[in-house]
Amino acid sequence: MARLADYFVVVGYDLDNRVEGEGQGRILQRFPEKDWEDSPFPQGVELFCQPSGWQLVPERQPASFFVAVLTDINSERHYCACFTFWEGLDNPQLKKTDAGDADEADEEPAVVQPAKVFAPKSLVVVSRLDYTEAFRNCLGLIYTVHVDGLPTPLETVIGNLLTCVIPIAGGSQRTITLGAGDRQVIQTPINDALPVSGSSVAQLFRQLGIVNVLYLFCAALTEHKILFLSSSYQRLTDACRGLLAIMFPLKYSFTYVPILPGKLLEVLSTPTPFIIGVNSFFRSETQELLDVIIADLDGGTVTIPECVHISLLPEPLLQQTQTALSMVLDPELEFADQAFPPQSLQPSALKIQDKEIRAVFLWLFARLFQGYRWCLHIIRIHPEPVIRFHKAAFLGQRSLTEDDFLMKVLDGMAFAGFVSERGPPYRATDLFDDLVANQVERIRQEEACPHKVMNHVKELAEILFKNENPYPAVAMHKVQRPSEKSQNTSQSQTPFPVLDDVSVQLFIDHAIAKLKTAPPVVKAEMKSMVPSGPPLGDIIDRNGNVMANSARRLEVVRNCITYIFDNKMLEAKKLMPAVLRALKGRTARVCLTQELNQHVLQNRAVLDDQQFDYIVRMMNCTLQDCSHMDEHGTAAALLPLVTAFCRKLGAGITQFAYSCVQEHTVWTNMQFWEAMFYSDVQNHIRALYMEADDGEQQNNSLDQQDWCATEREVSALELAAEQNRLWPTLSKEMQTERVQKEESTVFSQAIHYANRMSYLLLPLDTSKNRLLRSAGLGDVESVSNSYVTNSIAGSMAESYDTESGFEDAESSDVANSVVRFINRFVDKVCNESGVTNEHLKALHAMIPDIVQMHIETLDAVHRESKRLPPIQKPKLLRPTLLPGEELVMDGMRVHLIPDGREEATGHMGGPPLLPAEGAIFLTTYRLIFKGTPSDALVGEQIVTRSFPVASLTKEKRISVTLPMDQFVQEGLQLRSCTFQLMKIAFDEEVASDLAESFRKHLHKLRFPQHVQGTFAFTVGQSGKLVLEPKTKDKNQSLRTLSKNLVKNAKRTISRQYVTRKKESPPSWENRSSFQSELDEDEISVSEEVDQTTMTLSSTIRSSDRQTMSNVVERACCRDYQRLGLGTLSNSLTRSKNEPFRISTANRMYTVCRSYPGLLIIPQNIPDSTIHRICRCYRQNRFPVVCWRHSRTKAVLLRSAGLHAKGVVSFFKSPNTTTAVPSQADSTSLEQEKYLQAIINSMPSYSESTGRNTLSGFTSTHMNTSGKWGSIRGSSRLSAYNPDIGTRLAGKESPQPNGGPNDPLFLRQQKAYLYIIGDKAQLKGGKQDSFQQWEVIPIEVCDVRQVKNSFKKLMKACVPSSANTDPNTSFLRLLEDSEWMALLHRVLQVSGLVVELLDTGSSVMVSLEDGWDVTTQVVSLVQLLSDPYYRTFDGFRLLVEKEWLSFGHRFSHRGAQTLGSQSSGFTPVFLQFLDCVHQIHLQFPMEFEFSQYYLKFLAYHYMSNRFRTFLLDSDYDRIELGVLYEEKSDRRNPQVCKSVWDYIDRLNKKAPIFFNYMFSPEDEEVLRPYTFISNLKVWDFYLEETLSEGPPFDWELKSRQERLAEETAEKADTAAPKSQRRVVWPCYDNVSKELPDAITKLLQDLQNLEAELGQTSEKWKDTWDKIKTTQRTETKLESKLSFSSSLLMSSNLSHQRRSQGVCLQESGVGSSIKLGLDCKASATSTPVAGRQSTSTLYSQFQSTESENRSFEGILYKRGALLKPWKPRWFVLDKTKHQLRYYDSRQDKECKGVIDLAEVESVTVGTPTMGAPKNVEEKAFFDLKTAKRMYNFCAQESSNAQLWMDSIQSCLSDA
Repeated sequence: MARLADYFVVVGYDLDNRVEGEGQGRILQRFPEKDWEDSPFPQGVELFCQPSGWQLVPERQPASFFVAVLTDINSERHYCACFTFWEGLDNPQLKKTDAGDADEADEEPAVVQPAKVFAPKSLVVVSRLDYTEAFRNCLGLIYTVHVDGLPTPLETVIGNLLTCVIPIAGGSQRTITLGAGDRQVIQTPINDALPVSGSSVAQLFRQLGIVNVLYLFCAALTEHKILFLSSSYQRLTDACRGLLAIMFPLKYSFTYVPILPGKLLEVLSTPTPFIIGVNSFFRSETQELLDVIIADLDGGTVTIPECVHISLLPEPLLQQTQTALSMVLDPELEFADQAFPPQSLQPSALKIQDKEIRAVFLWLFARLFQGYRWCLHIIRIHPEPVIRFHKAAFLGQRSLTEDDFLMKVLDGMAFAGFVSERGPPYRATDLFDDLVANQVERIRQEEACPHKVMNHVKELAEILFKNENPYPAVAMHKVQRPSEKSQNTSQSQTPFPVLDDVSVQLFIDHAIAKLKTAPPVVKAEMKSMVPSGPPLGDIIDRNGNVMANSARRLEVVRNCITYIFDNKMLEAKKLMPAVLRALKGRTARVCLTQELNQHVLQNRAVLDDQQFDYIVRMMNCTLQDCSHMDEHGTAAALLPLVTAFCRKLGAGITQFAYSCVQEHTVWTNMQFWEAMFYSDVQNHIRALYMEADDGEQQNNSLDQQDWCATEREVSALELAAEQNRLWPTLSKEMQTERVQKEESTVFSQAIHYANRMSYLLLPLDTSKNRLLRSAGLGDVESVSNSYVTNSIAGSMAESYDTESGFEDAESSDVANSVVRFINRFVDKVCNESGVTNEHLKALHAMIPDIVQMHIETLDAVHRESKRLPPIQKPKLLRPTLLPGEELVMDGMRVHLIPDGREEATGHMGGPPLLPAEGAIFLTTYRLIFKGTPSDALVGEQIVTRSFPVASLTKEKRISVTLPMDQFVQEGLQLRSCTFQLMKIAFDEEVASDLAESFRKHLHKLRFPQHVQGTFAFTVGQSGKLVLEPKTKDKNQSLRTLSKNLVKNAKRTISRQYVTRKKESPPSWENRSSFQSELDEDEISVSEEVDQTTMTLSSTIRSSDRQTMSNVVERACCRDYQRLGLGTLSNSLTRSKNEPFRISTANRMYTVCRSYPGLLIIPQNIPDSTIHRICRCYRQNRFPVVCWRHSRTKAVLLRSAGLHAKGVVSFFKSPNTTTAVPSQADSTSLEQEKYLQAIINSMPSYSESTGRNTLSGFTSTHMNTSGKWGSIRGSSRLSAYNPDIGTRLAGKESPQPNGGPNDPLFLRQQKAYLYIIGDKAQLKGGKQDSFQQWEVIPIEVCDVRQVKNSFKKLMKACVPSSANTDPNTSFLRLLEDSEWMALLHRVLQVSGLVVELLDTGSSVMVSLEDGWDVTTQVVSLVQLLSDPYYRTFDGFRLLVEKEWLSFGHRFSHRGAQTLGSQSSGFTPVFLQFLDCVHQIHLQFPMEFEFSQYYLKFLAYHYMSNRFRTFLLDSDYDRIELGVLYEEKSDRRNPQVCKSVWDYIDRLNKKAPIFFNYMFSPEDEEVLRPYTFISNLKVWDFYLEETLSEGPPFDWELKSRQERLAEETAEKADTAAPKSQRRVVWPCYDNVSKELPDAITKLLQDLQNLEAELGQTSEKWKDTWDKIKTTQRTETKLESKLSFSSSLLMSSNLSHQRRSQGVCLQESGVGSSIKLGLDCKASATSTPVAGRQSTSTLYSQFQSTESENRSFEGILYKRGALLKPWKPRWFVLDKTKHQLRYYDSRQDKECKGVIDLAEVESVTVGTPTMGAPKNVEEKAFFDLKTAKRMYNFCAQESSNAQLWMDSIQSCLSDA
């Protein structure tokens, strides 16, 4: 029974006390005045009566009523029902003014104050029961008695109200009356555990809608802050009540204030969660709350701030809940589209609907928490049950470990309350318990069918409704309301009287006395055992969510374990990889623990070393996929096993498995240990009572078997329920005994666990702090899943940690952190499970000793384990080294881990080559991994992965877990710009300091102090990294040259005789004719003789002459002479008619350090001008000619961009004449003059007078064959600004391939010189209409762009880890890298330049510093325009000239030294090679070299093996003395210093660089397509050969092959080998294993020659012969010339010239002709018949031994008067002919005798001139229709053989 009302309060407006102009309320009277003991009077009632503040108003307001909720310090809720009415009073403001002491602050000028105002007064009932309607009626009655002046005294009514007592629950009806002729019925709920909601839930859904309420519901459960807004106070209370009702069975335990007074608004910024309601009046003040979810009840909106993330219900629950709710709230929705909807479809009445909604949420919780009781651990039964929830197991069994919502709910306070309230196994049960225990099956079956769900919901709703309204409503209410008159009259009301407290108190005292004498009401509590429902495992299994593991896999696991324990190690080893793969599945892990358990006897299983090793590997693999929560209980199942399996190491020393499985996060997770501890305690306590019961059972004469049958089923909770039931019946002694027994059980378990934890937390080598460092054990805070909010736990832990003396200095950090961790664990679990303080202190004293003892044991184990013979690991394989390459660090055992490339892992089919086990070797040149795959099935293969040290771009540490082995300490990920990635994990035998020293050595080798530290320089020296020794230099002249260079440079720079004549620049009229030979205009040169104009012989001392002749030999010079750009005779006489000359101005590198010594400049520009011009350009790189078009004589120039200051002056209109031209003006004039000189040199300029137009030669030059890529590129990366595009393009409709449609696409008015400049630089320069040059501004790619693009390209081509995200697929990453876009841009610009040059305009490429993009463009232009550069010699010359001599900064861009390390690797040259590769793909017949040649250069450009691509300019090379020594070293012929020499050498030996399709057309200009869609990813970036490493170091190959042959010879005695050969793409070198047809034939030919012991011919000669014979024969046949060549099939698809390939069946064979000339293939028809067949055969006759039936040397007598000659005869049965050759080697047939024409073969006689000393019988004759042939063999037997053979041929025919 409980009081209906605890207090009655009258609160009024406080007239005397106003704070800061705001009114206050005060309590006028309260009854009873003394607090009840069981419920103290809540503070602050006066604030809640007027939440918006106490104010006086000019008009009377209607009376109002609402219920506020206050929570006291014991978290009890008090319901304050406030009834407020308004009483008139005289305006206090007016009184003040009259009195004359007006308060200025209050004085509002010009506001007329009313004489009468109204003040609020509230009647408040404070109660612990929530009966809103009853309170409304009672307070209304009191007000009516007062207003209408009813005869009943108010004291009586209030006294009756305060003494009214009603039952809390039980479903009874209680009629009450307050003695004023009233009567009302109060209905109590049947079960007060279920909330009473009236219709508040339904109202909430109506106001906010389904989705919004679900958001609020999830937010409340996951502990977010929720704020309701409404202008109605009662609605706020109802909404909050509704939200709490749907959270049942969870109870909200945070701040709950349905109505918050305005004065307390700062509560909203509290950090804790809350549910609060506030009047909309204060809306503006809630705007700045950043983390509060605001629900506006009046507007129906829910606002969620950006920073708040609400975890929603897991699917499919969310969807099903929404469906069910919409069926309740809007049943018509389902039938809205039906033609004949059912008639009656109204939603239920509000009260019923309310219960239906709550039923849906009950159903939802039953599904969320199903099976929760199976995850409860009962750790004490007496005196009170203590229960813990095993969160990890619950989530694991539900497969919801990743689910955010459930995780948060289970971690929340509400669930903690749920466990402590519903955990106990013996208590009263309610609807929810029944639902979870008995209805789970039904819910699961129906969940997919909404209508069945609705039926269930309706049943539940009925129970809920019954609970609130057990009886039909009785109309017995009779409560007076105030009369209309009294409500409306405003004047006559008297104020609410002061009540007589004595008379009210009398009522209360009487009631108390009466209660004391009344007999106590005993309500029988119906306690029972709480049913647990079906276990979780079954539920999930039937759902099929469990990870499927086929029986076969489990079989494999079982077999492997059996083999291990039967000591069949080889069998076990074979199964091991399969087992480790199977252990990824959950059931296999369970199976493993069960199997291992069977091999444990008396808690111990002693194994030998190998068994131990295998078992540990399996355990590690099992734990590896375990999360730190251990939701599937794998770690829990293994915990007893790791302390059982062991091996003997020595006398009395045993190593247990736990010392090898420590590196898993699960062991450092406090929650795991707690759950483990609790489950063990539960088992022990269960055993404790089972024994006790067993004992009693023996005494009783029960049927023993029945008992056993039931005993097996009894769970710990059921047992506990039984014990709880019996508890009251036990005697005191029995009770204490049981409590003690339980307590000591827990205590002994705590000791056991302290030991166990020290086993798994202390590493084997305690000096290494590995585990603790990685897991941060010292700082692990226990975020536990045990909910004891016990402050003792924390305080005790602190006090022990500080006071106990075990933290002494000598014990290691490891020990301390482990001790701290165990202490924290012990404190927590012992406090929760009620261990006595004495025991706890004893434990704390014990722990440091346990840890210390364990450390000592471990030390011994560690020592012994070091002495173990190492596990048989694969033998380390030595790599083959290049000549001159030396090991820096010998092999360290490592594992090569698979990266993101899947080919080698076996996922894409093929063998799993990785992971592999082997060693890493660091040499002076490379980093090499060599080993064998870990998978035993591919174990005999050798895996090699290597890259040059110089190409290392990134190295980072990684930690690696290997599935196969014990845990590997650390690893490295090494990325190389040769598109290689090595992920290695150091084996445990590699000490960490060794690994560290490996890193240091690697760094030292990668970034030497100076270029001379690179491999190209140190090769052949001793392996120590030495800088150059200070010995006398062998090449003295080079030294002197470099010294002189530097001296001269200084001298020349300091002394420059430049004088200027004062004169105005020439006027424009005569500028066009240009002063004859620049003679009058002597701005340039002073009369004094400058050193720079002297002849070579006079300036250079004799010691340097040889050097100068070397300069002349350089690539540039050879090319200039080829192009006719000038010669360099010793006297330097100039031929005046040559437009250009070779200038030696830069021979001492004083003009520009990064240019070559000899430069091509216009004939009439003196050298001194150059010194001035070069200052305008960056890095002094002024324009020089580098190539001339052979037909149009247009020239290609290159330079750097202009200096910023020179740009504008360069392009602006001519200066106005000034008396003294400034320095800048004269320079710009000189520049103009320089450019004009270039234009003058062009024949097209000198031929024409005035301006030339294009009309003259569009027809001839524009119709050249070939197309070219569009200038208008893709919109995103367009290389030109639009006006240039339109100027260059005549029409807008481009052709499909992007080429311009109209031959007249170049603008009509052609400039003589186009300057390609950087868009960014050319701002401000106006184009002058008179100038004869035009500037084309383009956007160039910055080197930074290239660098970043290349990084992304590497990551795309060689990803570091396997990729699952579709957004990061290879093609997406390739696109993001923009590498193809950059290629497109470079090719596009080059195409533009080619076209301009071809149409007769000169072009000057003037971009950036002139050594990156400029070099790329200029080189590509020459390659596209001039066929010479597409040969071996030409390409070499091109690279030497444009890249090496013109100073591309190879060392700087390649980050080759320590100094350039920060700038990073920028592969400008690689980008150029990629462009060449793209052109090669489109024109495979135009290049003499193959794709492999390009890859070879690309690889060695980055490898630093040769000196070719080192250093930044010729100047640097001369200074180091390496420029002219590239003719390779005589002393060590093995070591090639130049990549070109090396290529030449190889090319002579084998056709690896040769392109068989090479058949160039004369003077062909190539115009490649440049769209990105036409470009292909270079396979250089993607391919890899794991069998031998990169295929670019040929010495290695030959050495490897020799070794392979030797081993093969040894192994010949073994079993016969299969001829079948499997080629794996990522493993074998495909071009070597499956060579193309021609290479194969050439190889066979060489092999045959070798077998016959003949000197083999060079392959090139053989090839040339074949081509010539083919040409001549083709000519004979079709009388049409073909430039025919044998085509390799690989690139046919890219062929750009049309090919006619005609196949025609004929009687004898097929005729194949490759017509490579369009006209020919169109007109000629293949000639059928034997003749063409024989031609085909003749191509291959020399190499095909199958066609030779019989062959040998015969003497043949010539025709008339000719002598006898020995010839090589071949009898060919296939072709039915006898052929003869000059010699065995001869490829060309000298004659053919057709056997069809032979009539007879007879023995002959010697004739005149026959060979001497030959017996007679050696002669024979062959008669044909035309003539008689006389032959002579070496001996008679031989002759007989020949005759027989020929005879048999004839008879066959």
